[in-house]
Amino acid sequence: MKSNLCAKNTIPLITLSVMSALAAMQAKAEEIPAINIEATKIADVSGEEVKSADLAEALSRRVPNISIIRRSGIANDIILRGQNRDNINVLYDDAKIYGACPNRMDTPISHILTNNIDSIEIIEGPYDVENFGTLSGAVKVTSKKPEKDLHGEVSVNFGRWNYERQAMTFTGGNDQVRGLVTLSNESSGQYRDGNGDDFAEQMDKQEVSAGTKYKDEYRNMDAYEKKTFMGKFYFNLIENHEMGISYTANRSDDILYPSGKMDALYDDSNILNMDYTITNLGKYSKKLYFQYYDSDVEHPMSTYYRNSSKAGSAKELISKLETRMQGFKVKNTFDLDPTMKMTIGLDTSLRNWDGKYTGYYMGMKDITGLISIDDVDTKNKAIFAELEKRYSDFTLNFGARYDDTSIEPDGNDRDNDYDSFSGFANVTWQYSNVTTFFGGIGKSSRVPDARELYWVGPGGAQGGTPDLDDTTNYEIDLGMENNFQNLTIKTKAFYSKLKDYIYYNASKTSNNFENIDAHIYGFDISGVYSFTDNIYMDFGMAYQRGKKDDSLSGVNQNDDDLANITPTKLNLGLNYDYYTTDMSGTARVEFVGTDTWDNYDADNGEQELSGWGVMNVKITHNLTRNFEITGGIDNVFDKTYAINNTYQDLTLLTTGGGDVMLLNEPGRYYYINAAFKF
Repeated sequence: MKSNLCAKNTIPLITLSVMSALAAMQAKAEEIPAINIEATKIADVSGEEVKSADLAEALSRRVPNISIIRRSGIANDIILRGQNRDNINVLYDDAKIYGACPNRMDTPISHILTNNIDSIEIIEGPYDVENFGTLSGAVKVTSKKPEKDLHGEVSVNFGRWNYERQAMTFTGGNDQVRGLVTLSNESSGQYRDGNGDDFAEQMDKQEVSAGTKYKDEYRNMDAYEKKTFMGKFYFNLIENHEMGISYTANRSDDILYPSGKMDALYDDSNILNMDYTITNLGKYSKKLYFQYYDSDVEHPMSTYYRNSSKAGSAKELISKLETRMQGFKVKNTFDLDPTMKMTIGLDTSLRNWDGKYTGYYMGMKDITGLISIDDVDTKNKAIFAELEKRYSDFTLNFGARYDDTSIEPDGNDRDNDYDSFSGFANVTWQYSNVTTFFGGIGKSSRVPDARELYWVGPGGAQGGTPDLDDTTNYEIDLGMENNFQNLTIKTKAFYSKLKDYIYYNASKTSNNFENIDAHIYGFDISGVYSFTDNIYMDFGMAYQRGKKDDSLSGVNQNDDDLANITPTKLNLGLNYDYYTTDMSGTARVEFVGTDTWDNYDADNGEQELSGWGVMNVKITHNLTRNFEITGGIDNVFDKTYAINNTYQDLTLLTTGGGDVMLLNEPGRYYYINAAFKF
């Protein structure tokens, strides 16, 4: 393996220098709306993130607190402040979508494509009472909105390893009716790491078992193909009334997951969203909002491309899963007085999750008909309220939510019922024109999902634990923001106490999930420093630590480190905006890296990872008012490194040395995107 750019002690040295220079907002053009503890907003996502449609990768580059869990060339997962899976909420225009795969091949965020996105709001902590299940954070995605008159964009993208994408957007309308349609088509071959190895060659080098390797005829097949469609329409036919309807379709085919035992034959999702808003109804209704959404995912994963499915010696195994999420919300916002605003609402949802096996387990035993998740319904009903009170220098915010949730499987497993109260209080103090202080305290809960409760593996063992309690997060956040003449800096710290945290225990042969108590703490610093009007630096650093309060049950469970607590991460970017009478553009050089991952849960599959750091460059040049070209090189020095660890809540391959397979990140990657806008 090639040497990493960062040796074990490189990141701490850089971190100290960054802290002395201050640190990091994610881009000069990104704006934080109101100063508060919970929200960071990323703007113009579709315009900036042209490299690929993978939102997880885009977020990891922009936000120090977010790291990626790499599973393939696309459809990757995220970790936010040491949390992932159902511990963070993913919302698309306030609609909730879940993946169908228990092994996280189709993460919720993978069903949202960068070319459809207008902006993203990232909430860190339990400061969202409007939505079910926001335990430790949320990613709220807002898609593009229809505009008046006729506008459009057509773009083509080409990159290394036969990457191609074509996308188009058309929008138009008038004061009464506005519409928007987007289409995209994307495909890529297998990427190669810094050593020049593609997926199949990485598996060879790590000596995974012969049965899990790709068949000779599929070793060089493409990594994935993805097609998307979004249609969105707004109607303002009555004064102060607006109705919106949108539909998003994602069709992904033949997605390879080389570090797993199976690949996805296809991954299809549909998101239908309808909302109705009435403004200025009267004294007690400034804005009345209704929403209904319906999202579904179909995901069959298979051993078809692997040696284990060769005819005559073994046969294909398919695990087909489907999930559907339906939700309805109504909320009313009104002013109690000129300085006090209140929102009250009702929120309900129903999730169904169902999965079955077809074919042969380990090429021998026919397990057709074995149920993996038995038609489980998760029903939630909730009421919530938020209050904002503004003083001359202070803003106070309060929120409360009560949830009643039932989980009912179709088979013989036990039903589960949960009820919980969530709430928060936070304050913002405008101490001076330069300095703002903010802080908050919150409590939130999330129920176990059907996989954690009931999942049955292909060998017949029940991995789920049917009597799990719901997890509760008690958290405190403190921070400050300073706005100097050439420097903006925001510093945040948090402490999260997790009661009945749902955790995977690899030492058990069944009922692998259990409740434990744990805690996570950390801080991040972000900022922008302007050297001139045209040259500026954005940089950010995030640090977290997570510990179990007590050891897990069973043998060989003595490690008190929590899994998925990523090491110190650093993002640096130097930007140059240039303007002349004939042309304009932006050039950017960025560094992204982490410290050595040496605080890890070895008892549950994690391993030490070397620190890493890569340099990326990007230039966007406007040839005319309507024609733009973007070109870039990622991982300029072609480094070989792995970014995510091997916590065994994912089913991953075992190497010849007995470790869990690490999937390396892409090596040097170059791309070019051309866009015509009108």
